[in-house]
Amino acid sequence: MSLQAAQTPDFSVVVPVFDEGEAAPKLAREIAAAFAGEAYEMIFVDDASRDDTKARLIALKAEIPQLRVLGHRKNSGQSRAVRSGVLAARAPIVITLDGDGQNDPADAPRLAKALAAGPDSLALVGGERVKRQDSQAKRLASKFGNGVRKRLLKDTANDTGCGLKAFRREAFLRLPYFDHIHRYIPALMLREGYEVAFQPVNHRHRETGVSKYTNLGRLKASVSDLLGVMWLQSRARNPLGVDEA
Repeated sequence: MSLQAAQTPDFSVVVPVFDEGEAAPKLAREIAAAFAGEAYEMIFVDDASRDDTKARLIALKAEIPQLRVLGHRKNSGQSRAVRSGVLAARAPIVITLDGDGQNDPADAPRLAKALAAGPDSLALVGGERVKRQDSQAKRLASKFGNGVRKRLLKDTANDTGCGLKAFRREAFLRLPYFDHIHRYIPALMLREGYEVAFQPVNHRHRETGVSKYTNLGRLKASVSDLLGVMWLQSRARNPLGVDEA
């Protein structure tokens, strides 16, 4: 094992995957190229895939020593996979990317370094996808959902559906966990008194596999999630810091 792989990393890249056997190996190699020269680890969390995703990733470990492969015993969803990866991460800064390859790993170091250079109060630098490479129906649904969420939660985010985010591990683990939390991380970070920022990132066509979400399925989950986060915001009390005498 190389010194870079053995030392405590500066960055942990967490990628949730489900039935992405075609996309995952290419994505892992792109992440390795993007973070070449950095002290990093990448953690792929296989959410009980039905294909050979996990086997293909395990085969890559000899090629990419920074690669770690975790596997859920039961399919539990994207948010649970992200949380499993964050819990296993060794670095203070975590970067997440979607496993379908539509997020461009080349953007990830920029977001991570912007967060590292910021004050401790800055807990998240999120990506905002430009030139979305999705169907018109999906883009319109996303635009509507983002607009409603931003208006009601005042989370300042134009695109919480972007899987590319850099955040402080400690701050993330302070957040209340629930399914689909990955779409509400900015709002929950603000609720805890942290600051958030956003930068434009590239978005790519899906080359393999199929989307795991439908507009109807996303809408059904979003309504209850949005009401729940609004309730959490209404019950928040911020002490503006803690001092030890």
